[in-house]
Order: sequence, then C-alpha cells, then structure tokens
Amino acid sequence: MIIREIKAKSLLRKYKRIDSWFISRYGMNLYRGCAHNCSYCDGRAEGYYVSGEFGKKIEVKINAPELLKKELDPTRKRVPLKKGLILPGGGVGDSYQPIEAKYELTKEILKIINQFDFGIHILTKSSLVERDIDIISEINQKSRAILSFSFSSTNEKISKIFEPGASSPTARLKTISKFKSNGIPCGMLLMPVIPFFTDTAEMMERSIRDAKNAGVDFIIFGGMTLKEGRQKEHFFGLIKKLNPDLIKSYQKIYAGGKYGSPAHSYVQKINSLFFEICSRHKIPPRIPAGIFSNFIDQNDLVVVILDQMDYLLKVRGQRSSYGFAAYSLSQLKEPIENLKDEFTSLSGIGVVTKKLIEEILQSGTCSYYEKLLVS
Repeated sequence: MIIREIKAKSLLRKYKRIDSWFISRYGMNLYRGCAHNCSYCDGRAEGYYVSGEFGKKIEVKINAPELLKKELDPTRKRVPLKKGLILPGGGVGDSYQPIEAKYELTKEILKIINQFDFGIHILTKSSLVERDIDIISEINQKSRAILSFSFSSTNEKISKIFEPGASSPTARLKTISKFKSNGIPCGMLLMPVIPFFTDTAEMMERSIRDAKNAGVDFIIFGGMTLKEGRQKEHFFGLIKKLNPDLIKSYQKIYAGGKYGSPAHSYVQKINSLFFEICSRHKIPPRIPAGIFSNFIDQNDLVVVILDQMDYLLKVRGQRSSYGFAAYSLSQLKEPIENLKDEFTSLSGIGVVTKKLIEEILQSGTCSYYEKLLVS
C-alpha cells in the first residue's frame, strides 16, 4: 500500500440544493483511493481523477480538520452556512477504511461537526465506525446522525470476492444493530447489486431480510454502473477469472455510455424486484421524513419529500411532476411558509401539490408520501 500525505486547499463541498437520497447539504473526501478495493467501485473511473492504482494508493488530506474548522466557523463568513447534514467520504474513499485507524481524520472532523452543531450522515463498509459511537451519539442528540452501511449482498463468500478489504457483511449487520440500540437511525445501501451474482430474487430477499433483522430504518437500492475505461477493465478482469462466459452477457447490459448505466430494461427488472420485496417487508426505500423532519429547515423538508415522491412514482412507471415542483422550491431565497397562497404561482405547483405542501408544513410529512414509502 502506497500512502501519500497531502495538504488540501479546501475540504467542504457545498451542494446547490439538498440531496434527497442522503439528506445531505455538504460533502467531503478525507481520503482519495480506498483500501476496501471493491471491484465494482466507480471511484476507479478516470472522471474522478484518482491517481495511481485505486485500491493500492491512498492520498490522505492531513490538514482536513484544520480546513473544516475554518469552513464551518460562522464568524469567518458574511453569511453563515445553512445548517444541515454533512456527508464524509464517498465514491473516492471510505472515511472508515483501514488507514483511518492510524490517522483518525474522521474522528477529528466529527468533533468539529459536533462543535458547530451540524448533522452527519456516514456511509461506510467498515465496522471501525464503532470506535466513534460516543461522539456520533452526541451529534445525533443535538443535530442528527444517520449511519448507512453499503452492501452488494449479505453473502460472505461473494463479499470476499468483490469487496476484499471491507468488513464482512455479518460484521456490518452487527454494527447496525449496535448503533440502533444506541438510538441512532441506520440504513442499508443495497447498492450496487452485481448482475448474475447478487441481483437474483433469492439473494435480494436474503439481504433485505438480514437488514430488517438488524433493525434498519430504510434500504436504498441501486444497480451497478460500469464506466468505460479503468473501471470496466478492472471489473471485467475479475469476471474473466470467475466465469469468462459472463462477459458477453455483461456487454449486453453495459453497452457503453457516458455514465456507465445498465440497460433500461435491466434497471426496470431489478427495481421491480426490489420494490416488491421491500413492500412485503414494509421497509421504506428512502430515508423516511420522521428521521430528519425536525433537523432540517422547512424549505429543505418540502423539497426532499417532493423529490422522494417523484422518485417513488417514476420508479414504478408512473408520471410525476413533483420533481419539477421540488426544483422550483429549492430556488427560493425566503422561507417557504411566507408564500402561503402563492404556491401555485411557482412552476410545477398546482392545487394538489399546494395541498401536499401545506400538509408537510403542518405535520412534517404527508399521508400520500407515507403510503408511497411502504406500498
């Protein structure tokens, strides 16, 4: 493993609008490259500009805590940052990969996030996160903390093949249960499922059942992308060793394209299967509003719920204008409650959507949304 210590010029990424998948307003990468070395990781793709061999070279932003403290400090800004959840780590480096045990960057940034009363959503494949359960619990009590573990499945043998450096699925499930027992909302990211390995009805049923038994509050689902270049070449190299006859089948699903997305027919098939299983187990396929409604402002709350409704309808093949309405509201510079009867003057908002917004403002959710989450 090659470790390179670097000093970054900035750390915090500010999103143009709140992210309705992970309820985050900000993101950061403390490490570039990841020793979990998942064979399907799109962090290998050229577009992420990660130098060297992805799973064997790690860049460490050793000045990350110093930068974050400056970037969150309201006394250094004309307009303080809007409060919201921060997402540490991402596609180019898990914030709890093994090297975190030495550098403790994530632990230090959690202290700073707590100091400035921001929330946190941690996405990881590592049970090392248990080390920081005390500080995460403090953040949860003040601002909100959410913990999500990524899985391609809960099958031990398959995980060892495709996620060689990550904690085992059993260890991840045990960590979820431990955090849940401490009152911290937890979820599974069943993404990506791997074609011909973890996308079958039997495999997905087991993964979802295991997650439910561990106590998850939600499961977010997604298929695998394969971008042309290093990512696809690396993944295909592994498949050729496991079962070279599958290459032609993969080529049919991944016919190329800028984002490496699988064929639409395949996406429809696995989405339909996932939603059928999730509905049967009554597990929300998005983070429910009850987890975050008291910890983000009303503008963001309405935007997230409308965005989630848009997704939940479209993934079932139904038409929806709620995403358009969410975008219009995300551009507002004033509190949404000030609009009152003027909602319908905004693009994408009619009488029905206006009533839903009013219900969300009054109760923190709406009955139609709650029904979509578990149906």
